[in-house]
Amino acid sequence: MARTKDFDEDEVLAKAIQLFWHKGYNGTSMQDLVDGLGISRSSLYDTFTDKHTLFVRALERYQSCGTAKIQALIDEAGSARAAVKKLLEYTINDLLDDDQQKGCFMVNAKVELATHDAEVNSLVCQNDQQMEEAFLQVIQKGKDSGEIKNGQDARALSRFIFNAVKGMQVTAKSTNDKAIFNDIIKLTVSVLD
Repeated sequence: MARTKDFDEDEVLAKAIQLFWHKGYNGTSMQDLVDGLGISRSSLYDTFTDKHTLFVRALERYQSCGTAKIQALIDEAGSARAAVKKLLEYTINDLLDDDQQKGCFMVNAKVELATHDAEVNSLVCQNDQQMEEAFLQVIQKGKDSGEIKNGQDARALSRFIFNAVKGMQVTAKSTNDKAIFNDIIKLTVSVLD
């Protein structure tokens, strides 16, 4: 008869995200995971196989939660310009609300692991593509309605704006000066004119 789990897997994944996000993949030991997740080493191995699998599952969960939030912001925004501004402001507020200045979990994974871990690289590239597509959807809608006047290709604009987001996510690891980010948002939104 199979043993039942005495923990909530979603709760454990949420804790794993925070641990890996704070310490990085290489900086998080198995003992850190056992202590931080509140489950036994054997339960950790039985459920997630190994540290790498747990990390990938945590990254997938982070991605799916982030994608849902981004789509909700896009759906709520009345105009394309408002949607882009809301997405940028959401990114900044999320980053600045973090006292530990962890930056973005996905960007951190990209920097730490993507160059030598094919599975993480694939997840990071998939996330980047989803984000680029989200910005493209908004920008194309704005171009079609005449709200966005910039003559640049919609995909090029979406890549530029997403690159600004990634830059802000890295910058937030070393500063929490909101004025810096407000300047970046203002200039980034201005390219839509």
